[in-house]
Amino acid sequence: MCSVLRVSKSGYYAWINRHDSKRAEDNKLLLQDIRDVFNASNGVYGSIKVKKAIEAKKLEDRYSKLARINHKRIERIMRNEGILSKVHKKYKATTNSNHNLPVAENILNREFEAKRPNEKLVSDITYISTEEGWLYVAGIQDLCGGKMVGLSMSDRMTKALVLNALHDAYRTAGRPQNAILHSDRGSQYCSYAYQEKLKEYGYTCSMSRKGNCWDNAPMESFWGKMKQEWINGQKFKTREEAKAKVFEYIMIFYNRKRLHASYDYKTPDAYYNEKKTGKSAA
Repeated sequence: MCSVLRVSKSGYYAWINRHDSKRAEDNKLLLQDIRDVFNASNGVYGSIKVKKAIEAKKLEDRYSKLARINHKRIERIMRNEGILSKVHKKYKATTNSNHNLPVAENILNREFEAKRPNEKLVSDITYISTEEGWLYVAGIQDLCGGKMVGLSMSDRMTKALVLNALHDAYRTAGRPQNAILHSDRGSQYCSYAYQEKLKEYGYTCSMSRKGNCWDNAPMESFWGKMKQEWINGQKFKTREEAKAKVFEYIMIFYNRKRLHASYDYKTPDAYYNEKKTGKSAA
């Protein structure tokens, strides 16, 4: 074979006995870590968040001192191995605002930045298909870190659905001080029972303009992420199966594990708690 390939025997044996270079060894370790982080994110993370997760786990010590683990290198390995993150699709929810109930003004006015917890919150309803019928999900998100603080699920889209989410947010975050709670103009949010409970809990009501989904963009974006990253492509036999999947995404993955570029690659929980206590989690 050496004669056919026109190489010396010594050169051939040196080649087959040659050890992997340090870079090749590092890439093997890096690929393993990439797969672990990527799979733990349910295929959500791209190269930058994979890098941040590896840094957070302090895995760089596994590699040689000469290794430079940047997101471009991770991106190249992911591309070569066919490891592709899920692409977010825009999602627009629908709202039934054909009612004669009082409507609040748009106090939030698309000012979506919050400096402290329990200052500005947004809420909305979405739905998930199951073989038993629709599962309706109501959520409340604190704009400080994007943490989901209120959650309720039901087979009916009633005022009880949004009231239960409100109770959950109140228990989670405690009594607010001049907090704005924004929603669309759906009949559930305009109901007298919901409005009375808002006042009792100390929230200031704000509502989107009619037919304008951009006035509640953070919640619309959140539902889109949840469906694209966790729900789409799955078939649920029962509402209980769908409930479990939604709870897993919101309360376990999104709040506690999902890194967010907007918040210095911290999780919503970590960022929220830092602002609440004034102490860094690191």
